Amino acid sequence: MTKNILLLAHVDESGTDLPKAAGEALGAAVELSKQLSATLSIGLVGGDVQAAADSLANAGAQRLLAVTGPDFANPRFASDLLAAEALCRAASADLILAAATSRFLRALPGLAHRLKGRVDTHITSVQVVDGAVCATRWFYRQRIEGVFQRDARPWILLLDSGCHEAYRGPSGNANIEAMAVALPPEAQRTTIAGIRAPKSDSQTIRPDAALLFVAGAGWTKKQSDGKSHPEQAEELILDFLRASGASLGGSKSLVDQSGENQAVLGFMTHLNQVGQTGATPRHPKGLSTCCHGEEPHVVGWRFINERRAVNLDPNCGWARGKADVLYVADAFEVIAKVNELLKKPQT
Repeated sequence: MTKNILLLAHVDESGTDLPKAAGEALGAAVELSKQLSATLSIGLVGGDVQAAADSLANAGAQRLLAVTGPDFANPRFASDLLAAEALCRAASADLILAAATSRFLRALPGLAHRLKGRVDTHITSVQVVDGAVCATRWFYRQRIEGVFQRDARPWILLLDSGCHEAYRGPSGNANIEAMAVALPPEAQRTTIAGIRAPKSDSQTIRPDAALLFVAGAGWTKKQSDGKSHPEQAEELILDFLRASGASLGGSKSLVDQSGENQAVLGFMTHLNQVGQTGATPRHPKGLSTCCHGEEPHVVGWRFINERRAVNLDPNCGWARGKADVLYVADAFEVIAKVNELLKKPQT
């Protein structure tokens, strides 16, 4: 029986706020604690967590624990592991929930080993069935959805973003129980020398964007004049991304072209790939252009709420019930017109 639930969270790059995904994991933890009549605790890790703790002051947690200080401000496996271990032992947690951030995906599997528990990643939902906690995740390249339980405790669950309603509550004055964690010399060997990030206008993968724009191989094929126009395609797509703030995805056929000595879009990589062997994004809306809408590609769109497509083929896969709206048109002309409208002053 689950008696104590712990929500683990860390501050984001700003150093004060929590990642959006942490709010979603907290929403799941609050819901579970009510269904199981279990004690809920929150454990925070970061350089300074007071602002983050205040935002969670009214979440209904019985205890608000924290490991803070300069040694815990930046992601590092050794320090994150020791901090999380201290928080879990202090809370005597049976069930530990956390957001599947890169920081925790790296550290919490090691935590499960230390606590002699179990860990499962990429969880899409957690629910109570007949008094038992059940977790859900996708298997076999996200084609099979599995629901499972574990008897082992503590059980650590890392929840994917976009799978649960985020906690929303008023801020307050949080009373933090500070945990003192001394780092041995071997846990301080890794240091942050600096951060290199792309310019905001060159970043194409934007998980929090409202729209996912996916480009298919048709952008680099011969057009109505018998010639291919990859340079024009690059300009149109980048202009659209800058004006709309959309995230960029690509079909496998397009991202694979770089190894086939074919014309490619210079900014497109396998990191942008959406589909059975790529990413499964969760944007509210999606617009596919020059993609045929075949099953291996469409499987990556399963969590997009509203799907639209632009394709010259009226019998493509999108037309067979895989898109809410299909525009039978030339994507070059459509996106050029959309860019023109986006650049007009809003009235």
